[in-house]
Amino acid sequence: MVVVYRRPELTHEQFRRHMQEIHGPLARNLPGLRKYVQNFVCDDPKRQSPGWDAVVELYFDDWPSMEAAWASPQGAASDADLAEFADLTRTTWSVVEEIIVLE
Repeated sequence: MVVVYRRPELTHEQFRRHMQEIHGPLARNLPGLRKYVQNFVCDDPKRQSPGWDAVVELYFDDWPSMEAAWASPQGAASDADLAEFADLTRTTWSVVEEIIVLE
């Protein structure tokens, strides 16, 4: 999971366009990637903005597959692009254990 904050000089639209049109195709090419989801914050008058701009979900079969993806040329290209749209001083990522409660 990656919690992404946009670079402050980018509008929400510029951030989203870059994520969908440039970064998305780069990440989609990661070897061994099984599922890739971009979740963008929506304006909601009933809730306060969380402050972050997107949560990205990347699914791999196992930990070694994930590490191999990041060590690949495609992983390097995806990582290199992050600085183009993401505030890397605040953007964070973590490996998570998914527990399905209801499906």
